Amino acid sequence: MDDRITIIEGPPPIFEHVNDGWAMGLNESPNLTVPALTRLRTFNGPALVQRCYNAWHNRNSIHLHYRSEAGLEQTAPILAARNVETNDGQVLLLWVYLDSEKVEYETDTGDDDQLDDYPGE
Repeated sequence: MDDRITIIEGPPPIFEHVNDGWAMGLNESPNLTVPALTRLRTFNGPALVQRCYNAWHNRNSIHLHYRSEAGLEQTAPILAARNVETNDGQVLLLWVYLDSEKVEYETDTGDDDQLDDYPGE
């Protein structure tokens, strides 16, 4: 059980595209993977970060386990973890690798703001 962090309840995680050079440079897989960031509310962030550190220190991998929007079990290798204290509680930042063949990006062009400027179009 120490080889994974599991999302037990709540919606599927939202993954943000990462363009940071350090995250892109860590891709040593023969498969093309995409680094992504997800933010998870938690009650035990420091313990989860410690679990990641222990796995990496022992040269093991650790994965994020979650359910997709379709309800299917998914996993993603974790490449970095950080706990952040906020006014609303602890937030666990996880940088993960996603399979490039399964990643779909949503882009925000900012057009929503302009729609109000042209009623009737």
